[in-house]
Amino acid sequence: MSTSKKFTIEDFENLENNKDLLELIKDKSDLYKKVQKTLLYTEELRLLQIELVKLQRWISKENKRVAIIFEGRDAAGKGGNIRRFMEHLNPRSSRLVALNKPTEVEKGQWYFQRYIKELPNPGEIVFFDRSWYNRAVVEPVMDFCTQKQYKEFLVQVPEFEHMMYEDGVIIIKFWLSISKEEQLKRFEERKENPLKRWKFSPVDKKGQTLWDKYTHYKAEMFSKTHTSYSPWMMIKTNDKQVARLEAIKHVISQFDYDGKEEAKTTLTPDPNVVMRYYRSNRNID
Repeated sequence: MSTSKKFTIEDFENLENNKDLLELIKDKSDLYKKVQKTLLYTEELRLLQIELVKLQRWISKENKRVAIIFEGRDAAGKGGNIRRFMEHLNPRSSRLVALNKPTEVEKGQWYFQRYIKELPNPGEIVFFDRSWYNRAVVEPVMDFCTQKQYKEFLVQVPEFEHMMYEDGVIIIKFWLSISKEEQLKRFEERKENPLKRWKFSPVDKKGQTLWDKYTHYKAEMFSKTHTSYSPWMMIKTNDKQVARLEAIKHVISQFDYDGKEEAKTTLTPDPNVVMRYYRSNRNID
């Protein structure tokens, strides 16, 4: 087939599987690579989600408490990652926490109080789409808190997480890392797509102009809250699909659950995509 030949309805009606589809478009190299990548991603995601179901069953049986935190700049892919994690999990023992801005009553409480209520119960996985770390980056960048409140938070959060660690709560902290250029591209897509327009907020609008300020507070957060018992894991997210697969692999790799040895795909994350925080002068964000 020449690259100029158009597809017909009959071409697609004769397809029996994904292999046939790839053969049909193979001569159109750009389209072939894109479709091949999507099909490989879809199959890999399916296999990893099977492992997540097995992991959840084990966590429920063993009464483990697991909190998975997703932090990062706006448009870094927090929601998309969480959706792929939760897509096939039992909603009775998994939850999404995405809190709105605090009420007047909550503003008068100890900062961590409203998050404590959301921590996992025995046998439960809780996914945080942003967490108490709002006070580490977003709030000081946007002047939503005082410097006194910010500094108190940085002193208290290692102790707060250490208490959870000693009580058996398993905390996995992800920072989704995105480049300034990719963030701008995703902002433009949100504005153009009516189904995503709700995601574009006034805070998002300032994400690009306040880029360096975000970088400063992000670096301070890492230096004060990256600990041996609650480390930060950084994920490169310019490629959304790769980031989702590698985030799932990292979580799976942290547990020795029943049936893990029967997995039909690699469960070890790529260290070029997922890595423990380290101080570097060459970070994409």
